[in-house]
Amino acid sequence: MFRRTYLALTAAALMAGPAFADNHGQDIVDIAAGNESFSTLVAAVQAADLVDTLKGDGPFTVFAPTNDAFAALPEGTVEDLLKPENKDKLAAILTYHVVPGKVMSTDLSDGMTAATVQGSEVTIGTSDGVTVDSAKVVQADIEATNGVIHVIDTVIMPK
Repeated sequence: MFRRTYLALTAAALMAGPAFADNHGQDIVDIAAGNESFSTLVAAVQAADLVDTLKGDGPFTVFAPTNDAFAALPEGTVEDLLKPENKDKLAAILTYHVVPGKVMSTDLSDGMTAATVQGSEVTIGTSDGVTVDSAKVVQADIEATNGVIHVIDTVIMPK
């Protein structure tokens, strides 16, 4: 009996391994922090004191710019935004990338708008791939315990 139970538990653990590797059990911040492509985003979220918010229950939809997206900003922009005196401006930019609720790519339609946590709206395009304002979604539907991440190639700015 013990041997059968042990074998069953071992088999279950081995089958569950890949599920956890696919971000199951991780929140939005954990997923971003575990991916080197988001190191600038993670540093910005920390500088803006938004870690606890994005680790909260949500659900949230985050349009997450990559390091390359931040690097494409004019020289010195990121360094300037990370200064303590620019915390409010940084928070406004970051919360413009967050929509309340869990919006999967299958929920999107061309021309739809979505209110961001910052207060402005983003416009979604689906005619030539999925876009959010001027940013192209390069990877969609990364599920987290408290929402979903869509990776974008450009830092979008509030209007």
